[in-house]
Amino acid sequence: MTRQLIVTEEIVINASSEKVWEVLTLPKYVAQWDELPEDYPKEPMTAGSKVVWDLPNGEQSITTIIKAEAEKELIIDLHGTGWKIKPEQGEVAYRYLLENLENGTKLFIEIGNFALLDQGEAYYEASVEFAEASSKIIKTLAENEIQ
Repeated sequence: MTRQLIVTEEIVINASSEKVWEVLTLPKYVAQWDELPEDYPKEPMTAGSKVVWDLPNGEQSITTIIKAEAEKELIIDLHGTGWKIKPEQGEVAYRYLLENLENGTKLFIEIGNFALLDQGEAYYEASVEFAEASSKIIKTLAENEIQ
């Protein structure tokens, strides 16, 4: 069996899946729990939406939404132009799954598989911290800021 480096996180949010979805897809909220370029459009993110970061070494890091099923599932492909290994689309991705609960929403976050990359351990470690921190901010935004 091939080794995998996949980050998983789950959190219960005392808000509707509609509110959680807004925090995951509206740039004004996304910018509070993830990085977005200053000139990123204000429209909701949907399938095909891309974010491109220019890196200091001249390469780019690109995220592309490859699935956006409202209030259910969001999958964002991650690609680095300098990666020696070129995974298939979706093999290295951010996955956000929403599950309706009686009094809120359970958010599952899965990031990876970084074992496919040369520097996978570094991506994995950074993503563990990102998943933990971002899930708490998403929870706070969904519970408190959206009316």
